[in-house]
Amino acid sequence: MQIEQLEGVDVLSTDRRDFLKQSATAAIATLGFPAILSAKNRYPTIRVLGTHVTLQEKIREQALKDLKINVEFYPGGSAEILSKAIASPHSFDIYEQWSNSTRILWDSGAIQALDIDKLKYWNEINNLPKTGKISPNAKEGAGDVPNKILYVQKDGSLGSIPTDKISFMPYVHNVDSFGYNSSIIQEGIPYETESWAWLLDEKYKGRVAIVNDPTIGLFDLALAASAKGIIKFKDIGNMSIQEIDTLFDIIYEYKEKEHFRGYWNSVPHSIDLMQNREVDIESMFSPAVSSLNGMGTPCLYGAPKEGYRAWYGVMSLSSETRGEQKDAAYEYMNWWLSGWAGAFVARQGYYISNPQRSKKFMTHAEWNYWYEGKVASQDLFGTDGRISVKRGSFRRGGSYTKRFENVAVWNTVMPNFDYTLQKWQKLIRRIN
Repeated sequence: MQIEQLEGVDVLSTDRRDFLKQSATAAIATLGFPAILSAKNRYPTIRVLGTHVTLQEKIREQALKDLKINVEFYPGGSAEILSKAIASPHSFDIYEQWSNSTRILWDSGAIQALDIDKLKYWNEINNLPKTGKISPNAKEGAGDVPNKILYVQKDGSLGSIPTDKISFMPYVHNVDSFGYNSSIIQEGIPYETESWAWLLDEKYKGRVAIVNDPTIGLFDLALAASAKGIIKFKDIGNMSIQEIDTLFDIIYEYKEKEHFRGYWNSVPHSIDLMQNREVDIESMFSPAVSSLNGMGTPCLYGAPKEGYRAWYGVMSLSSETRGEQKDAAYEYMNWWLSGWAGAFVARQGYYISNPQRSKKFMTHAEWNYWYEGKVASQDLFGTDGRISVKRGSFRRGGSYTKRFENVAVWNTVMPNFDYTLQKWQKLIRRIN
């Protein structure tokens, strides 16, 4: 989403729902949208709006093979698809993205509640999205912990008290940090020397990129500034206006010194920046790291000592979807947790909410590397068919459990989101 398109909207005085719809409509008016990936047949058709992370052609092809429904994918950048969903809930049936989009979608009326009794594998989903912790010893993390926005409460709000209706089906998830080119930046020690502060290290001036998403990039920069010791937050998941002002003053100063190479809008864009040697370190998602290694660029995924920025994937149902399409949408959601899809996304570094069902679709070596954090006993292939993990490698950050025991903050839409949006807009204008 080109944040500049929101200029002129008084986000502090406009009704929130109207603002969200107005902003989204303004943004997508000039965007255009990616070509649809579709197949025609006699079965019911569902339209899936999401990012390139999960809307991959191999996934669609397997769903077509396994289900008697027609699936159409509309892939785009994260901010871009959020704008489209808010402005045009009639244009999709299922929305796939991150949990930080949930409050915005719910408040705008773009999605409807899901019935738990229609989710075949609900009882297999582990505790992480239901309670906010992968284990009793885990750090809960600040911000929008998934269980706090999962259940639809009696008054129509979202909360953590279990009910029979939810705002999204929990599926893929991961912890995020930064990727760095180890042929240029010396390899750090996970949880000891690797730090978010690296994003603001003067040694990398002009060789740093950030993700262009005000609900994600904001926290990457906040974690970096906090790790560097130039700001301290009372609650990083709910920053005050004064803290936001201070943070952006710091970041604007870095921008004026040309510290940032730029920003990226999609996973392919982040790959290109590092593959083309435009950046040495950047905000990054796991599939990009996997792809870069498969392409021969030695990219390592940091395990910051301060903790990760975590996210949970949401699969939500459009408020406009009814009848046959609604039934088909539930079929597709249930298919995602039936095993094959979870194993597929594991090969790009992502976890699934009921991993034991996907285990039988993975080799012993794959399971040990991706979920157990053990050394790879053989070369492993990524989703693109290239070798992404060399024999003898280990997954940085360790096992599934250990990684999610070290969460600093979850992707979040803060109460002061509207204010941060203005600040982010100014930052992107300066970068651009």
